[in-house]
Amino acid sequence: MPFKSACAKVQLESDVLLVEMPDGWSRRHVLDGVTATIDDGFVMARRDGGRVERRFVRMLQLERGGRHVAVITPPERGAVAPNVVRIPEAPQDAAIVEPGVWEALAEWLIGGGRLGSLSVAELARLACIATPQFAVLIGEVAARRALDLVWVAAGPLRGLHDLDAALQPLVDAARESPRAGEALISALAHAAGVTRRRRR
Repeated sequence: MPFKSACAKVQLESDVLLVEMPDGWSRRHVLDGVTATIDDGFVMARRDGGRVERRFVRMLQLERGGRHVAVITPPERGAVAPNVVRIPEAPQDAAIVEPGVWEALAEWLIGGGRLGSLSVAELARLACIATPQFAVLIGEVAARRALDLVWVAAGPLRGLHDLDAALQPLVDAARESPRAGEALISALAHAAGVTRRRRR
């Protein structure tokens, strides 16, 4: 098996991506006006026996004002890429992140960075990589989305009747992520306030 890559830590604001590399060096990338693209690529990875091989990675490439940033999945989790396959090599300074982090980030950036268009499950994934302030905002949006689901489903013969069921993806994410936990607290508080106002 190849060595395990040292992964970068990612925190997301609505308009800023913060990346802390394994060596402790931090990068701050403004997302306003960024162009995001997804590609397949490869990285040269060394196996435990010392042999070097090409490994497939997923690349999220960000370009803004002539500056390029690449975020990739761990090479050891990708299949071996034969030399006959023509794909670009990932930049040497690419940030390697866990697959779940990569998916949430790619989903957010390719989707245009709009919270209102996301489902509760998508908001829960995003909350896991959010800064504390952004997690609170994500929680408020998740509460509105969940309340919409509950109110629409309140008629006869409909399936979803309670807020807990609507917020279940966020509850599940909160078991693994402190940030998702903060988003869940925000969602429950926001939903309680909206429900009180609606009853008046």
